[in-house]
Amino acid sequence: MAKDSITLAAITGAHGVAGEVRLKLLGEGIDALRQHASFNDGSLTLKKIRSDNKGGAIARFAEVNGRTEAEKLRGTAITIAREALPDLEDDEYYHADLIGLAVETDAGKQIGKSIAVHNFGATDIIEIALEPPPEKGTKTLMVPMTRAAVVEWDEARLVISQDFADD
Repeated sequence: MAKDSITLAAITGAHGVAGEVRLKLLGEGIDALRQHASFNDGSLTLKKIRSDNKGGAIARFAEVNGRTEAEKLRGTAITIAREALPDLEDDEYYHADLIGLAVETDAGKQIGKSIAVHNFGATDIIEIALEPPPEKGTKTLMVPMTRAAVVEWDEARLVISQDFADD
C-alpha cells in the first residue's frame, strides 16, 4: 500500500478575483487540510480555508496571486506526502490504498479490479470493474466496505464474499 502521496482535494476553479480557489474535498474535509501547512511537495502553502457551504471549500494559497493564476490551477490535485498522514488503526484504510487492487471472491474466483471508493452517506462503497466485462448488463459491481462483504484486504488484493459477487 505504498503510494508516495495522497490526494486530499482537487482545485475546481477560481473563486473571486484575489486568487482564491474552489476545492472539491476528497478526504475527511476541511479539518484534514488544516492539519497541513503545505501541499504538492511544498509548492502550495495554505494561508486560509473555509467551507463553501456546498460540501466543498474555498482556499487561499500563498503562491497564487489573482484570478488568472487561480484558473490555471483548475484540475490540480492537492496532495500530501504519505508519511505526513496519521498512522492507521486496525481495519482502517486510505481510499487511495484500495483503488487498483485485484478483487477475488472468498471462493477464489478472480472478478476484477477496484476502481473507486464512493460514500453516499452510510458507508464506503467499493466499485469493482468486472474482468472480463460482461457482454450485457453492468460492467461494474458495487460492494459495501463492511466485514460481511469484504472479507479481507491487503496491499495486493480485496477478497469479497461470494454472496456479493454477480454470477
